[in-house]
Amino acid sequence: MPDSAGRPQIVAMLHMLKLSVGVKEVGQLRAIQSWRAAADPPLRHQTRSTPKRRDEIIAGGSIYWVIGGFVQVRQRITDIIGDRWDDGTSCAGLVLDPVLVPVSARPVKAFQGWRYLTTADAPADLADLEQGHGAAELPPALLRELRALCLI
Repeated sequence: MPDSAGRPQIVAMLHMLKLSVGVKEVGQLRAIQSWRAAADPPLRHQTRSTPKRRDEIIAGGSIYWVIGGFVQVRQRITDIIGDRWDDGTSCAGLVLDPVLVPVSARPVKAFQGWRYLTTADAPADLADLEQGHGAAELPPALLRELRALCLI
């Protein structure tokens, strides 16, 4: 978005934090989203309130999902669109990249709706963290399972 002199503005990146209500594990979220993406593309999460800081979010931001009381995964938000609930009521649609990226698990108390999350406050991707001592010797299937459970 250009400024008043026509120069491009640098937009800071911002994330969102959201409880995944009723979801007990990452695999369940993955299955629900897979079904939704096939039934009514594009994959999106509908929310009542449209984020006022849209440009900052779509500048590379993600939605960080709280599952079972812990932030466990994130998904890139590729767009925020006007959408409609099944009953025709207007809402916002957060268009999501289907890839769930495991992050360093961290406890979060319950809250309603969603919250903005700065990059400085966002948990690191597990892939970016140094592997624990001896992790390289683990069988690949066990390593994947431990990552999926946010144990490493």
